Amino acid sequence: MKKLVVLTGSGISSESGLKTFRDAGGLWENYDVMEVASYAGWVKNMELVLRFYNERRAQLKDAEPNPGHKGLVDLEQYFDVEIITQNVDNLHEKAGSSKVLHLHGILTQARSTEDPELVYDIGYNPINPGDNCEKGFQLRPDIVWFGEAVPAIEQAAAITSGADIFVVIGTSMVVYPAAGLIDYVPKKVPVFLIDPNDVAVPLYRHINFIREKAGKGVSILKEKLLSDYLN
Repeated sequence: MKKLVVLTGSGISSESGLKTFRDAGGLWENYDVMEVASYAGWVKNMELVLRFYNERRAQLKDAEPNPGHKGLVDLEQYFDVEIITQNVDNLHEKAGSSKVLHLHGILTQARSTEDPELVYDIGYNPINPGDNCEKGFQLRPDIVWFGEAVPAIEQAAAITSGADIFVVIGTSMVVYPAAGLIDYVPKKVPVFLIDPNDVAVPLYRHINFIREKAGKGVSILKEKLLSDYLN
């Protein structure tokens, strides 16, 4: 079974009604992104940051996977699908994807401000001031903020290096280090990019463009992959 590695960004979740700061020029649900997605913002106003992510978590509770997420689950019947996502929602998991790596963390987890190894599943519950880990330190969202290291990037690079097919869905390919994963795709491996917008891609790679939103694009991708690899 061929390994199909999929890198997803906000474009795949937007069809489920979830917005990101890129939708409005640096605003995320009307918040200045650096106020709510940076360590400096956390130090400046912890209550604001916690409220922001509590709102995102409550919104996520009612969000449902769209045909893009579900289409990737369907592909598991035919390929060894591994998803690397820049999204902090859990819609891939809700849809039923079995292998999902979150590069930038996930809303449904909290972690200690002092010990990053202490991570807790909180579901859709809020994090409040005074909610501490067992060592007595304040909990924070388990989110990789701007300027912070991306611990999962090495694992993501290793997964990408083993791809037989590589697919990019709904990401602008300008946020590093995630955008650099395409450099780890073996040279002869076909690369597909699903996005209705123009996306900057390396000139040295041949890219198979599917200029559609995620839901329709994944359907087109599935048809093509089944024709090319299973007939």
